[in-house]
Amino acid sequence: MSASPSLASALAGRSCAEARAATAFAPANIALVKYWGKREARLNLPRTGSLSLSLGTLGTTTSVEPAAQDSLALGGEPVDPASGFAKRLWAFVDEAAPGRPPLAVATENTIPTAAGLASSASGFAALVLALDRAFGWRLPRAALSVLARQGSGSACRSLWRGFVAWRAGTRDDGLDSHGEPLEARWPELRIGLLLADTGPKAVGSREAMNHTVATSPLYAAWPAAVEGHLREIRSAIAAQDVHHLGRVAEASALTMHATMLAADPAVVYWRPESVRLIHEVRRLREDGLPVYLTMDAGPNLKLLYEAASEPAVQSAFPGLTPVDPWSGPEPGED
Repeated sequence: MSASPSLASALAGRSCAEARAATAFAPANIALVKYWGKREARLNLPRTGSLSLSLGTLGTTTSVEPAAQDSLALGGEPVDPASGFAKRLWAFVDEAAPGRPPLAVATENTIPTAAGLASSASGFAALVLALDRAFGWRLPRAALSVLARQGSGSACRSLWRGFVAWRAGTRDDGLDSHGEPLEARWPELRIGLLLADTGPKAVGSREAMNHTVATSPLYAAWPAAVEGHLREIRSAIAAQDVHHLGRVAEASALTMHATMLAADPAVVYWRPESVRLIHEVRRLREDGLPVYLTMDAGPNLKLLYEAASEPAVQSAFPGLTPVDPWSGPEPGED
């Protein structure tokens, strides 16, 4: 596979002939303002920007080292080279590092296996960081974000801790479409992972995204809604206003699901338990507990609240997995 214009430009003048052992960590991230829909599929270029918050110690650690032949391990177990996961990973590595030597890649996830959190974002981010160290590229972090985006769009936001914006960009080669960290820190902000259904999704996110763009009459209003949400969420972050941030994040998630519900046929990720939990979050808020929700393309909820509210939130939802977004190593560290 020949390198795309985006990859070729980012890697110009950097050797892939020799590698050394290297390890890197990258956190998963949750989009507070959602990305849904691509302007160009091959390069994973989004139609709109988005903004996320990292998940602290929940993510992926990936090791790369030279070997006699390519091998891939996940969680300490070898991965079948014929599997879809292995084919996708090696196709990406071949494109990112043309002319490379054989490599042994080992990856470990600290994301709960049944949490409904896609590990592809942290997985491809950690892989890119490990490749950068293994080959000694020393690419700027924005260039690494461009590379990670090729493997998984949201991976471009997992190169940093905390709040990260994904610039949609306008260039055809995608070099201006990458993550940008916000300087703002909000140490009291928390995310809680709340499961409604641990089964596999009937419709993959990529398929659902393309189907929504093609058939939902509500999608025409999506880009303008995102622009408004991005302005509002930045204001909420600057003011550290959990009510404002929570309202915007909740609106972004529910607007995304509304566009899917309006597709033909509808894409329905919610389960009965999802609806029950949504109503319970709203009831708690009406009773004075400042807790809000966001949802990805799936049935599970992610709650937003501040540390002072955590005991009450955990009491209301005993199965909650609380996350401190600013805990754990910086992305790129092992």
